[in-house]
Amino acid sequence: MPQISYFLGVIIRMFYRDHNTPHFHAVYADFEGIIDIEKNEIIGGYLPPRVLGIVTEWTALHQLELMDNWVRARNQESLNAIEPLV
Repeated sequence: MPQISYFLGVIIRMFYRDHNTPHFHAVYADFEGIIDIEKNEIIGGYLPPRVLGIVTEWTALHQLELMDNWVRARNQESLNAIEPLV
C-alpha cells in the first residue's frame, strides 16, 4: 500500500484497486482509520480525536489531490505524493 503523505506521526496510504467509496487509510501509532475522501469523515477503524481532527483538516486541504490519486490507484498508475500538514 503506497504511502502518499506523512505528517505529525500520521502515515497516509492508499491501496491499489481498493473498493468504493473513495477513501484512504490514516495510520497513527497502533491506530488506523479509514477516511471517506468526499465526505471527509471516518468510515472505519479508529483514530484518537486529536489525530482525527488533524487528518480531517489535511483532507479538506487536499481533497482534489486525494481524488486524483484514488482514480490513479484504481487504474494501477503510480500515486502522487501529497504535501504534509505543517
